[in-house]
Amino acid sequence: MSWSATVEVIEQALEYRPDAVMLSFGDPALLAGPVLDADVPLIVQVTDLRETEAAMEIGADVIVAQGAEAGGHGGTRATLPFVPVVVDLAAPTPVLAAGGIADGRGIAAALALGAAGALIGTRFQATGEALVAPEVAKAIIEAGGEDTERNRTLDIARGAPWPAGTPLGRCGTPSSSTGAVGMPSSRQMREPRLPSGRGSTGETWASSRYGRARRSISSPR
Repeated sequence: MSWSATVEVIEQALEYRPDAVMLSFGDPALLAGPVLDADVPLIVQVTDLRETEAAMEIGADVIVAQGAEAGGHGGTRATLPFVPVVVDLAAPTPVLAAGGIADGRGIAAALALGAAGALIGTRFQATGEALVAPEVAKAIIEAGGEDTERNRTLDIARGAPWPAGTPLGRCGTPSSSTGAVGMPSSRQMREPRLPSGRGSTGETWASSRYGRARRSISSPR
């Protein structure tokens, strides 16, 4: 997250010789220099056209056009109309589509919109290989896209000081009264409980496409 990272953090990350560095949420210009100087591909995620222009100005090698269906924080533009606009504006820089993409049909749609590929998160968060608590994968598998909503529950629970004006995060909770991990859903909570462990708020970052995982995965582990 560009708003919270420092140049020192980026330089430390570069010591591990990553294949690429991705920046999102905040001004990438302050952090792009060390990445470009190290000749490491720079990926910048954008949620509107202003951010797209900023990514182009600093010389991003790849731009991720994140639609509002994405899990976690994001903008207000839906993936379907947003991606082709970014593709046209950023050309010839390759663009990856993100937000609500969970299978081959979603990737095919992204390619049809002019994207060079897709960035997929929630679909892989529900796999046995993902480094998440079992409760998180279970919640993703058992709930549907209609159970996602924009709120600041996880930010508050984690004490994450996102800057004022930052778009809300998209979270998912099962629609039952107790939730998949035995906690109230976000629609019932007046104030989120502080977590005693991962996933204990009853919520997790998830895209609005996450009902697909229920049909694709039999068990989280």
